Order: sequence, then C-alpha cells, then structure tokens
Amino acid sequence: MLADREGRAGHDVKRRILSGKSIYPAREPPPRGIMAARPSCFCLSTVLLLTWVGICSPVCVEVPSETEAVQGTHMKLLCISCMKREEVSASTVVEWFFKTEGGKDELIYEYRKVHQEFPSRFSGRLQWNGSKDMQDVSITVLNVTLNDSGIYTCNVTREFDFEIHRPLFTSSRMIHLTVAEKASEDFTSIISEIMMYILLVFLTLWLLIEMIYCYRKVSKAEETVQENATDYLAIPSENKENCAVPVEE
Repeated sequence: MLADREGRAGHDVKRRILSGKSIYPAREPPPRGIMAARPSCFCLSTVLLLTWVGICSPVCVEVPSETEAVQGTHMKLLCISCMKREEVSASTVVEWFFKTEGGKDELIYEYRKVHQEFPSRFSGRLQWNGSKDMQDVSITVLNVTLNDSGIYTCNVTREFDFEIHRPLFTSSRMIHLTVAEKASEDFTSIISEIMMYILLVFLTLWLLIEMIYCYRKVSKAEETVQENATDYLAIPSENKENCAVPVEE
C-alpha cells in the first residue's frame, strides 16, 4: 500500500512538471474577516495613538532664572520645581526670601493655600506668576529699583498624600539678581546686526551683477538674430530656397 501511494505521488509530480504547474499545493487565502480586521485594527491603533498624544501634558523643565534686570522694568524671578509623579496629590508651600550681600534672609512672600505678601521694601510690588499645578512658583517684582539687587531664595515644600504615609519633599533655588540703570548693549547682538547688513549688501550686489549679465546675454542674442536676418535678406531670391540660416542657441 505504501509503495502504491509513493508511486501515485511520483506520478502526480511528473504530471505537474510536464504540464507546467507548481508541485507545491496552493495556499488558501485568509478568511475575509481577518483581511477586513487588519485595516480596522490599524485605524484603531492610529486613533488611540493620536488620542494619547493629545491628552499628554506638557513636559516640566527646570529652567534657571535670569539674573540681570533694568531699573524701572518688571522682573520675573523664575522658580520651577517639577513633580516626579503628577498623579499623586500633594499640598505645596512656597516661601520667597530676600537678602542683601552679607545680610540676613527676610521673608517677603509666601503661599500656603493662600497668597500672602509680607511688609518689606517690596510692599505692593510683588505679584504671583506661577502655574495652577504648582510646578512653576515664580513671582514678579514690579518697577525694579537699584536697591532690589541681592540674593532671592525660593523654598518649595511638598507633602504627598499616600495611603500609608505622607512624605515631605523640599527644594531650594537661589537667584543672584543685579539691577542696572540702563540696559547694556549685547556684543553678540551688535555682531549679528553687522553681519546682517553685510549679507544684505552682498545679496544686492549679486542680484545687480546677475541682472547685468542677463541683459547683456539677451542683447547679444538679439543682435545675432538681427545680423542673420540681414544676411538672409541680402541673398538673391533664387538662392534662398537652398539656404539655411544658422540659428545660435
């Protein structure tokens, strides 16, 4: 029986080869349901990805504050304290201190569920400039004076609300602020402005040269065409049929 089956199989293979057919069995196409499910799965994955990107919150980056101000302007004292786990609720306390060179720290502003400004040289000139999520706890000094130069300290204390315990997290930022009477000219901006004018002059000269070159090229082409036309008119009429006027490209 086994020999008969092998003989039949060999005979079928020879017949397929002689007839030009493949000796391998044809694969059945996948069911229509699977083929229809692939595009729908792809579309669903795309929609979920776009939804996830849309609901993502901005990334918190701890950027240092500027340290130079001009008299009579508003100065933002930047203090950013990012939360590592934003999904955990926490109560935040913010304290701003100021001291002159060689002096002692003086509490000038505090946030403890409410904003409070303490009597100091900054009375009436401090303004909260932070965010609602309490990651940006900056303040703004209005109408900066020369006496506002000094060291500003931003202390942030967070108490996280876990089920088992309530850990405390403390961070501190120091800002050495210098107030000048007038804005000093930045050497880099001056160099950039000079380079911009040089580039404008170079581009103008290049454009002028290109216009002159194109004008001369067009004029030369017109003169060549006019000379060829004059030479053609000077040929006797009986020789014009056998004459081909060369045209330069």
